[in-house]
Amino acid sequence: MMNYLEEYDETDPISIETYAKRLIGKTFADVCKQDDITKAMVVREATNYEVKHENKKRKGGLGELIEERFFHYQTNNDARPDFDKAGVELKVTPYKKNKNGTLVAKERLILTMIDYFSVVDETFEDSHMWQKARLILLVYYLYQQEIKNRLDYCIGYVKLFAPLEQDIKIIAHDFEVIVEKIRNGKAHELSEGDTLYLGAAPKAATSKDRRKQPFSDELAKPRAFAFKNSYMTYVLNNYIIPGKNTYEPIIKGTAEESFEDYVVGKIDAYCDWSVTDLCNTFHIEYQKKPKNLEAMLAYRMLGIKGNHAEEFEKANVVVKTIRIEKNNKIKENMSFPTFKFKELIEEDWDDSTFGNYLRETRFLFVVYKFDQQDELRLKGCQFWNIPYDDLEGNVKAVWERTQRVLREGLQIEKKNGKNYNNFPKSSENPVCHVRPHAQNSRDTYELPDGRQYPKQCFWLNNSYILSQLDKNFIEDR
Repeated sequence: MMNYLEEYDETDPISIETYAKRLIGKTFADVCKQDDITKAMVVREATNYEVKHENKKRKGGLGELIEERFFHYQTNNDARPDFDKAGVELKVTPYKKNKNGTLVAKERLILTMIDYFSVVDETFEDSHMWQKARLILLVYYLYQQEIKNRLDYCIGYVKLFAPLEQDIKIIAHDFEVIVEKIRNGKAHELSEGDTLYLGAAPKAATSKDRRKQPFSDELAKPRAFAFKNSYMTYVLNNYIIPGKNTYEPIIKGTAEESFEDYVVGKIDAYCDWSVTDLCNTFHIEYQKKPKNLEAMLAYRMLGIKGNHAEEFEKANVVVKTIRIEKNNKIKENMSFPTFKFKELIEEDWDDSTFGNYLRETRFLFVVYKFDQQDELRLKGCQFWNIPYDDLEGNVKAVWERTQRVLREGLQIEKKNGKNYNNFPKSSENPVCHVRPHAQNSRDTYELPDGRQYPKQCFWLNNSYILSQLDKNFIEDR
């Protein structure tokens, strides 16, 4: 009998990577065809092997196939890395090609389940998560919607990946944020928006699954440590694909404080500066004021020449500028991407586009305020993600009502040439509402009943945003 393990050295990461590069350009069906299942002694299910692994509901099925049919080792749920003797974890993960040719990770990278009871006694360096994450053999395959049999997906990239030194510091801080929340009896309030690169991702067979946590009687959703989708997209475009380096980093050397404290410190250095003075300092000239001027200035304060920062791209941090009026109110509500009516009615809240956007996004609020002379001045910034209770309470209620309105048929009334509808209004909910977000009346999506209607989006109420801001921004200092 052939000893498959002679084809690579299971103690050497480079040997494992070299062997794995044979996968590039092959489909999963090719891997099965080229492997003699009668000789693959590690295969547990020799009967209908391909049929069972093609099943899209079988989580991890493609990774298991590569383990058994290409590397020929027995799959397990061990906390140690897959190639334990080399300290290498194998991850098979999809990417997509957008219409404009850009490549993005299709999903977050699940590392290991969070054991709420044991993780509270772990340090980052000794954690099960870090054992899995410190050196990963990434096998990226191209997801294509038109391909019905997932064994026909083609493997595009294979590479060993170790998080860079500057990333490890942020990942370690993310780990501590997650664990501290569990220690405080708030595992049920965990959200991917709490952290930057490493998230606590929901990982359950059904949305109703719950498990015990150590410091609270409240049951929590099962979750796993995961590298966020945004982080994996960055890894793909800047590490896996050679020769690409798209964005500037905010931290160019080393920083003593946490990344978030560093960002706040850099922007706070310009506190009380007027927009005019900031434009002069950073040589921004314009005839017509750009809509994103205040956001541009935030990037310049952080030492970024463009409007993209490496760490923000990795962490899915969205910069939002907020202008406080002289009367300490905010005029503008905060908009989000438009939703398609026919798609929204097919979603579940737990996996909804808007719900996930808020769960997974961390915001940097850059706050400006008009002084008594109507001069707009910088007041500072704060990182924010939506509190769990607000998301699962008021936001969920608005989303569910919007879905119900669309399913029952949107009621439209014309008064004085204006359209009025029965989507949730800002006066009806303290957190969010639905309003148009269209260029004009012709900028529409199709309703479930076939009518065309101007594009809409969810908005956070201006009064709610104000309530979430640090009180120092509102008080004159």
